[in-house]
This record gives sequence, structure tokens and C-alpha cells, in this order.
Amino acid sequence: MKKIKKGIKLWSKAKKIIPGGTQLLSKRAEMFLPNQWPSYYKKAKGVEVWDLDGNKYIDMSLMGVGSCILGYADPDVSKAVKKVIEQGSISTLNSPEEVELAELLLKLHPWAGMARFARTGGEAMAIAVRIARAQTKKDRVAFCGYHGWSDWYLAANLADKSNLDGHLLPGLEPSGVPRVLKGTAIPFHYNKIEELEKIVRQHKDIGAIVMEPIRHQPPRDNFLKKIRKIAFEIGAVLIFDEITSGWRFNIGGVHLKYGVNPDIAVFGKAMSNGFPMAAIIGKKKVMQAAQTTFISSTYWTERIGSAAALATIDKMISHDVPGHLDKIGKLIGEGWQGLADIHQLKIKIEGLPPLINFSFNYGEKENQALSTLFTQEMLRRGFLASKSVYVSYSHKEKDVEKYLDNVDKVFRIIKKAIDKKNVYQLLKGPVAQTGFQRLT
Repeated sequence: MKKIKKGIKLWSKAKKIIPGGTQLLSKRAEMFLPNQWPSYYKKAKGVEVWDLDGNKYIDMSLMGVGSCILGYADPDVSKAVKKVIEQGSISTLNSPEEVELAELLLKLHPWAGMARFARTGGEAMAIAVRIARAQTKKDRVAFCGYHGWSDWYLAANLADKSNLDGHLLPGLEPSGVPRVLKGTAIPFHYNKIEELEKIVRQHKDIGAIVMEPIRHQPPRDNFLKKIRKIAFEIGAVLIFDEITSGWRFNIGGVHLKYGVNPDIAVFGKAMSNGFPMAAIIGKKKVMQAAQTTFISSTYWTERIGSAAALATIDKMISHDVPGHLDKIGKLIGEGWQGLADIHQLKIKIEGLPPLINFSFNYGEKENQALSTLFTQEMLRRGFLASKSVYVSYSHKEKDVEKYLDNVDKVFRIIKKAIDKKNVYQLLKGPVAQTGFQRLT
């Protein structure tokens, strides 16, 4: 059994001096393994992570919450970043790398004519929605999927506190969001075109349609093309949030695979392999609206993000990274299903290979306890593991083989616990949380 002390102690301290304990909900220990999760790292390389006590783990979970598509501390990206750090990461003048990056993104997306940059996905989405509203002079936004923490998005829960529950993270509180924004963000569900059609009939002032082009399931029955048609007919700006989907299925945005071009596409996470970077690209007529509204920030001009993105994209192209992610993700998904069949476990596998995930199928309360037990037992065996795997280029077949060997052992334990009805007795701490909850 690994001794995990320093990270648990530091997390306890962090919750007292940092609201929520950390800057990202998805990194809370309570989301994985309350009172047991190592929480902090001192080194990460490839798919390996070392905690504060010196324990080494193989990351078969979030990989920097999807940001490290090449793996941790990729040598080619690190080399590019070190070079610009030594030359100066920011100055009174602009960095030429951002022009080079804009040209590259526009070359990969011929439908787009201009690019703007930010450093995080949430703020990039706020920029995209601001540009759309400036262009159309309409306030309402129809959306599908998860799009971050900004007021424009959380405003959906002012009308109904469960409006966002079906869009990745349940329980998101809109406290602090001005109530005058109530009714300005209206949700619809993926592959349910009739929901968007109803919104459009009821509201004549939809200025933007915002959606993830793909996450857990592919579009059915020409869903994306129908969305594109509606946006054109009502004069709304169509925004594709490619922060999670971008680069994993193909080079650039996944919308290229489906032959449906938005008016704006937003990228983040994987485009720079763990260094802060985000891009908003769009049709020239739409993007020019950015000059009619104030969108400006000092650190959007720093050099590291652009340099990291250029190096990351270059490597994704030269090494066919999306092809590798697809292969490894399939091995994981097939492995889960095969082992579940052997142990007669009821699981459900969702997501396309690069974003593969599974869930137990024993009822909501029991499922969460089983997932916590899975994470607990995999941690004991040297894996950072949850129900999802963000596949990276550093995940090799040997890593998957070792991982599945241990999943086999853990699935056996879980099946036995289900049969004996002693799941909760096997847990060494509380059941993991789901969604947003206040920490004390």
C-alpha cells in the first residue's frame, strides 16, 4: 500500500485558504477519492506522475484534464518553450509567433479568415460569444454542451437550476450572475434538433448558437448540418466549442471531418500540450466585430503559449497523433468491455476512442460508490484512474496492457463486493462527489 501523507495534508490546508481548494473543479480530491487522493504532484513525464511523497503513478485518467495530448513534459514542446523563455517571454513589442500561429490555424481551416488569441478555454468562449453578440446585435444564446464558468453560460441556471445538469457538470450554481441575464442562455440537447427548432420558434432574438460539435456521441441524422442551416436562416453566429474535441480526432477541429463549417471555432487544451493557450478563429466578417467592442488583455500577448502551440501542432501533424489516440482508445474500450463480460459486471461504455469513458449500471447511488471503489483500488496499484481516459500520444500499448491487467483484478474485487453487498465497507473514505458542491 502506498503511503500518501503530504498531498492529503496539503489539500486539507488548501481548502482553508483557497475557496474550493483549487482553481479547477475537476481537480478536487473529492471528485476522485476523498481523504485518500494524493492531490499534488512534484513531477510529471510522459504518462507518469510522482506525488509529494515520491510515489509514482501511471496516469490513466484526465492527463491534465485533456490538455496534455502529447503527454507530460513533451521534449519537443519543452525545447520550443525554453527557447522563447530565454529570449524573453513578453515585451513592449508583440511576438511574431502569434502571427505564425494565426496563419497556421487559418491554413488548417480554409473557411476562416481571422484569428484572435486568449490563454484559457473559458475566457476564449466568453470572447467568442461577445463577438457574436457584437456582430448580430442580439442578446440570446442557444447552446448545447459544457462551455465554462462565464456569466453568459451560467445564466442558463437562473431560469432553472437544473438547466445545465445534462451538459457535463451538474449542480452549477449561478450565484453572483446578474439576474437580469435570466433567459439569455437557453439549452438544447445534442442530437435533438427539435429542441433547437422550438427555441428558435419561441425567440426571435437568438444571436448565437453555441455547441460542442462532438463529445460522447457522434452526430446523427445530419444534426450538425441542420444546426448550420438554422443558424444561417435566423442570422445567428454558429460557434463550435472545440476546446475538448479539437485535435483529438483529426488535425484541427473535428468539424472538418463532418464537413460543417461554423462562423467561429474555439480551441484550447490540447493545442499547446499543457501550456496556457486558446484560439478563436472565424469568418472575417464576423471576427471584424471584435473591433467594435473592447476585448484586450496583457497576457494574451505573451510568447510561450504561441510557441508551445506551434510545436505541439507540428508534432501532431508529423506523428499522426489522432491516429494513435484512436488506436489506444479502442484498446482501452475493448479491454473494459471484455473484462466486464468476464466478471459479469454491468457497465456502459461511451465516447469516441480519444475520449473514452465507462460507467457502472447499478443505479445512481450505487454507481458512484462503485466508481469510488474502482479509483481507490487502482490507486493502490499505482494508477491515477477514474471512469474517463483522455488518451495521449505517450500512452503506449504496454501501458494499456499493464492497466488492463490491474483493471481485471479490480473488476474481480468489485464484482465480489456487489455479490456480497459490502461495497461501502470496502471504501476507506467517503464516496466521491459528482458535480459542483461547496467544500468545507
